[in-house]
Order: sequence, then structure tokens, then C-alpha cells
Amino acid sequence: MEFNAWADEFFQMLEDDKMTEKQKKIILSSIEVFAEKGYAGSSTSEIAKKAGVAEGTIFRHYKTKKDLLLSIVAPVMAKFMAPFIIKDLHKVFDQEFDSYEAFLRKLFMNRLDFIRNHLNVVKIMLQEIPFHPELKQQFSDTIAQHVIDKVTGIVKSFQQKGELIDMPPTAIVRFTASSLFGYLIGRFILFPETEWNDEQAVEETIQMILYGVYGSGRIEE
Repeated sequence: MEFNAWADEFFQMLEDDKMTEKQKKIILSSIEVFAEKGYAGSSTSEIAKKAGVAEGTIFRHYKTKKDLLLSIVAPVMAKFMAPFIIKDLHKVFDQEFDSYEAFLRKLFMNRLDFIRNHLNVVKIMLQEIPFHPELKQQFSDTIAQHVIDKVTGIVKSFQQKGELIDMPPTAIVRFTASSLFGYLIGRFILFPETEWNDEQAVEETIQMILYGVYGSGRIEE
């Protein structure tokens, strides 16, 4: 296994100078296997084979497969994904938008680009967070609340302008987030082999969101 530029950047973010080459191979292999087959469909023997190490080497560091997931993927999410997600999202949050529609379009395309560049780790997050309370809590602590607060502020600003319907901003954020995640899960987890026209699919999703949150008369037939 060769460490490409992404892997070099990845291990710099982990900030662990004591990590051996075998440990690095185990981490990268676990990410690849978990992303490809999911946690339930993966085995430590397969991870060990891909990493080119004995299975016992994994168990010297992690007692179970669940420990491997939590000890590798959770820190990856906290130390690698969270800073990148938040930093990358500021490209969206720090802009001024004329409409909620323009904000949504920028947000959706920003997330698509981000996932394409970090597909394996994002796939693990999308696949495993719903099934592991520990990962769900870490996602909430490191990423979700920060993003929710930012988007809630943007929603409130458009409500003050009279563009969005008068309902709790958190409800609009939940509706928007569920639509975004629903699209991303379908695109990258459930139907990855389908030929996707991302531009058209994003536009359709945005329009469906807008029909639900805009005030009366905002969207024309």
C-alpha cells in the first residue's frame, strides 16, 4: 500500500508521531474495508490481509472490531473530518446570499465536492453513524451543532426578510438537513452505481425544499 498525498495529509492531522508504519497501514486498510463493505460486513482478518500484517497485530492494539471502529474512525472524524468539514463550510457560511435558494445551491455543491475528495471516510460516517451511538454523539459534538448554529442563523436572517415561512428556524434546518443527507445517502451509499446527473438531482432536491419553506407566492409554476 502506497501512502499518497491524501494519506500524508491525513496522518499529519492525526498528530501522532509515535505511529508506526504498520499502524498506519492498519488505519488506512480499515478505512478502505469499512467504506467498501460496511462495519457489519467487514472482518479483522480482511483488514489485516489488506494491510499486510498478521491479524494478531491488530488485536495488540484493539481488542475487538468495534474497538477498531471506535478507536480509528472516531478520532478520524474528530481530528480529520471535523476541521475539514467546518473549514470547508466557511466557504459557504462567510458569503452573503440574495436568497435561501442561492444559499442551498452553494451548500449542496460544496458538500458534493467535499465528498468526492474524501469519499471513503465520508462513506463510513454516512453508513455507521446511524447504528453506533458513540459515533453519533461524537458527530454531534464535533460537527453537527456547529453547522446547525450557522445554518439556523442564516434561516433567521431570511425569515426577517420575509422570504421564509414563519415557523421555528430549527424545524426548517431539520427539513433542509434531512433532504440534503437523504440525497447524499442515496447518491453515495444506496445507489452509487446509478448514472447520476448531479446538477439536475441537486436542483430537483432544492426545489422540493423550497416548496416547503418559502412563503406563499414565492415559487411560480
